[in-house]
This record gives sequence, C-alpha cells and structure tokens, in this order.
Amino acid sequence: MKLALGPLLFYWPRQRVLDFYAELAELPVEVVYLGEAVCSRRHELRLDDWLEVARVLADAGKEVVLSTLPLIESESDLKAVRRLIDAARDDVRLTVEANEMGAVRLLSSRGQLFVAGPTLNVFNGYTLKLLAEAGARRWVMPPEAGQAALAAIEVPAGLETEVFVHGRLPLAYSARCFTARRYRLQKDSCEFRCLGHPDGLLLKTREGEPFLTLNGIQTMSAKVYHLERELPQLAALGVNLVRVSPQSAGMAELILAYRARLDGAPAQMPAGDWCNGFWYGQPGLAWVTQ
Repeated sequence: MKLALGPLLFYWPRQRVLDFYAELAELPVEVVYLGEAVCSRRHELRLDDWLEVARVLADAGKEVVLSTLPLIESESDLKAVRRLIDAARDDVRLTVEANEMGAVRLLSSRGQLFVAGPTLNVFNGYTLKLLAEAGARRWVMPPEAGQAALAAIEVPAGLETEVFVHGRLPLAYSARCFTARRYRLQKDSCEFRCLGHPDGLLLKTREGEPFLTLNGIQTMSAKVYHLERELPQLAALGVNLVRVSPQSAGMAELILAYRARLDGAPAQMPAGDWCNGFWYGQPGLAWVTQ
C-alpha cells in the first residue's frame, strides 16, 4: 500500500507551512494532498504558493493532488475552485481531489480525472460507479465508515481505494465558524483566531472530558484516529493507499513509523490518545483492543 499525506486541515503561519512541506519532500510519502480544504478565509498561502510547493514535491518524486474546499458559499469560492482545476489541467503532474459535487461536475465536464474526496460521503457501490463514470480514478472512504462498510461496497474495476488511518477525524462542516464564536467574534471578522490553535481548539464536556476539536467551520474528534494495528486488514480488503493527516508535532517520526509498518518492519509509534471505534462499528471515540 502507498502512504498518503492528506491536506493540511489546520491554519498555520505561512513560513511554518513552507517549512513543513520542505521537510516532507525528504520523507517516504508517495502521495501528498495540498491546498485549503476547510475555510475560504484562510489565505496565508495563495494558489500560486501552493503550486510552487506542488512543483517542489513533484520534483522530489511525489504524486501531488490539489484539494478543493468542501463547502462552497459564494461566487468567489467557486472562482477559486475553477482556478485550482485550471491549474491542475495545465500541469500533467497534478490531480484534483474533489470535496463537493460542484467540483465533480466541473472536472467531469472538462474530462479531467480526479480523486473523489472523503467529504463526498460515498457509502455504496452505486455512487462509486457514478463517480467512476464521471472521471474518478480514486475514492477516499468517509472516515466514519468502517471495516464492514468497506467489505460490503462494490468498487468498480480500476478505481483505487484510500482510507484515513491517522489524525483527528473530520466530522462535520458548517457555514458558522465555531472558533470565531468561541471568541465572541463574527465569522467575517474572525481575526483569524485559528492561527493560534495549530491542532484545533479542544472542547470538553462539563465533566472535563475531551469531546471534540473545533477547527473554524470544521468539527473534529478530540482523540486521534489510529489504525496502525489494522493495516493488515486494510491490505486484505484491497486498499491501495492509507492517509495520515498533518499535525503540528512529530510528523516525521509518525510518517517513518507508518512507512516501516507498511513495509513489514517493526516500528515504534509515537504515543497518543487514540481511538478506532468507527472501524469496528462502535462509537468513534472508543478504543477497541481486539
């Protein structure tokens, strides 16, 4: 199986992002997803900046995929998606991950192959068949789907399967910005408070238990999804790629550990507050040890 790094879901300062991907160029990741995949107000890097990062990574031998926004709210958002799709069309080394059906329509109408992203919420073979006919060459299973769902779905011939195996789980998106609300700000005047939370803003219950992570308009899990022990199951189910999600610390160690495990070698994973419930059809925050 190939190792993929998903798009950066958090909002980091420009230089931190550039340094992160400069280091990544030397790490054993075969596929890298780039671009703003959460909020259209995040502009530390513009499209030209992402394209420059893409060129560096492509020159380093990576497959580079540009991710679209999951929520289109305005004409300017739509124009941004069009520009991104145009950029991928003009560089044969780039592909697009479509994260909403408007992007699928645009890509299909232009005859461009694409990756069907996890926010398309594909849960059955019929939908997969439609996406494959529209030009999808890979689909990313929704993180909340599990082993039973993956085993039951009929994947069209030639369509690659990618599964999210590590990171805070993206659970939902909203037109409202929860981080801005936390600071009693309006979304349009949020002061870019997400920059102060490189791994999101932890939300606890009244009893003090970690519950969710707020990341602007995105709601995520508090615990980190972790399917290291399940890698043999994924291989047996025909999965082609496994995805890890960027985090603010320990990324190199994490990538090296997953690469070693994929190669059949022993590896020491960094410690963490893990969960894997969705994979076993249980509440997502559960940790199943079977």
